[in-house]
Amino acid sequence: MAAQAEQLLQRGSSVTRSLLPAIFNIFSRWQLTGAQQMTLLGLSNEKTLYNWKNQPEKAKLTRDILERTSYILGIYKSLQILLSDQTLSDQWLVTPNDNPLFNGTAPLDRLLAGQVTDLAVVRDFLDAERGGW
Repeated sequence: MAAQAEQLLQRGSSVTRSLLPAIFNIFSRWQLTGAQQMTLLGLSNEKTLYNWKNQPEKAKLTRDILERTSYILGIYKSLQILLSDQTLSDQWLVTPNDNPLFNGTAPLDRLLAGQVTDLAVVRDFLDAERGGW
């Protein structure tokens, strides 16, 4: 994951022009609030979030942000593969899950713990469910 983030960092604004709009599109599909989006991206400043939405090409992405966005894209992709119905796919994150990993809570609750490792755990879970690592 770190090597991918490094490659993306070297590509600069050409990445942010397409990456951030894709991420915000996913957030829209998942119906996430601004606060939830900030948590998933590891942001502490609401102004940064809205600046990135309005001018993604000006965003300065760190390795942490790139790693987080990579996990978010992977979660989205895995859900698309596992649940071909778009509505089911988009609702999976907010549906309580009996798997011990989620302990009866919605997977989004795990993601909103705010750590990169939480994103990684959910992505790994979904990747394992679809049989691909």
